[in-house]
Amino acid sequence: MIDTPHIHLGSLLRSSSDAHAEGELDHLTYEQGGSEQTLRFARPAPYEVDVNPLGGGEMYLQGRFEPTLILECARCLRDVEVPLDLKLGTLLRYEPSVDAPYLEEAETGEEVLVFGDPDLDLSAYLAETALLAAPLSVLHAPDCKGLCQVCGHDLNEGPCEHSAQVPVEEIDDELGTPEGSAHARQNPFTALRDLKLPED
Repeated sequence: MIDTPHIHLGSLLRSSSDAHAEGELDHLTYEQGGSEQTLRFARPAPYEVDVNPLGGGEMYLQGRFEPTLILECARCLRDVEVPLDLKLGTLLRYEPSVDAPYLEEAETGEEVLVFGDPDLDLSAYLAETALLAAPLSVLHAPDCKGLCQVCGHDLNEGPCEHSAQVPVEEIDDELGTPEGSAHARQNPFTALRDLKLPED
């Protein structure tokens, strides 16, 4: 098991030979929006990468990455395992002045991974590839009941006092929440109901 996926491209840059890297990851740490993020895996995620020279500081990366992501259920926030089988393929461009690797779009429309350190850290690239392939939202079960909007109780484990007073399915969107219910008391707009506005 390794902490960060690296591929060493020094010999490739000097002699135009191929480069290879493989291993297993139990998570990926990467930077997004100026803060460090962690992508969790349910089990060791194998990856295998080959890089071939194209000339002029450009090369091509190909390989496979098979992570099982741990994502949150969109309704109740439980962990959900999402297996992926990803085929990797992207252009690389070596620019010695670059501090951290980043992806940019080439004139052809293809993405290019630009890097400056011959010891290339693939963490951000693998994380972005996995997140782009993952579904936008997942459910731990098709009939997930979600959380109580008042107290946060997991309704899959049984009803709470609030859901017993005002079952979610009985709330009418046009008529509003029944008067006197716990949900009504928690509604931040309830206080505006009797607000008198000046007439034009």
